[in-house]
Order: sequence, then structure tokens, then C-alpha cells
Amino acid sequence: MTIQARVENQQGQHRVVLSTNSHAHSLDIAPKPEGFGSSVNGGELLFLALATCYCNDVYREAARQGIEVRGVEVTVEGVFGGPGEPATDVRYHAKVTATGATEAAVRHLLAHTDTVAEVHNTLRVGTAVRLGTVEVEIAA
Repeated sequence: MTIQARVENQQGQHRVVLSTNSHAHSLDIAPKPEGFGSSVNGGELLFLALATCYCNDVYREAARQGIEVRGVEVTVEGVFGGPGEPATDVRYHAKVTATGATEAAVRHLLAHTDTVAEVHNTLRVGTAVRLGTVEVEIAA
């Protein structure tokens, strides 16, 4: 599975296109009020990625275990110290509403999901991020 996120930004315009394999869709995110950049920051989107991954994976793993999950809430929080500093004290909290299972079974589901959540595991192993090609266009 190949995943891509693309941001196109210029004065007063911000466009986000996400794709997995050949399925693309856009995400509405406004530009900054000043015009350049995004109204959300990368840390917020990183934490959204963690919350989204865990949420989706709870449903996936629940289906595999025969547990009917009716709702999931995930909150991710942490601290960014300043420019160039990585996040610290990142943690997440989950609330799940399920039927047809014991509390112990749902708690087991949540603990298991923590071990298979792909975005979480990507950060946990410290995956390398490299700058690829760079293009420069000088406007007239």
C-alpha cells in the first residue's frame, strides 16, 4: 500500500490531497488568516494521524475478534518545545462503546490494537524521514 499526502499552498489558497494506492480524496483545511501556510500545524496533524489510526484499527481488530464496537473516541496530546524540537510526552486516551463483549474482552482489544497500530509503530521505531527531490522556480 502506497500512501501520499500533498500540500499545495500560495497566497490565500491551501489544498490538501491524500491518496492510498490509486484512491485520492481532498481534505478541507483553510489557509492561515495571513494568507500563506496552513491554518493547522504539523503537530496537530501528526496527533490527528495517531488518533485516526487507532480509531480505525479498533474497528478493524474488533471485527477480527467478533466484538461489535459502536463508537470510538481518541484524544492524543503531547508537548512540542519549539522550532526543531520533537514532541515529548505523547500519549493517547481512548473511549470505546461496545456490545456483546465483556469489559475484559474490550480492554484486551484496546491493548492489542495499541500493538498493531501502524502509525504508532512507525513513530516508535523512529522511521527515517529524508528530503527527496527539490525544485526551485524563481518568479518574475
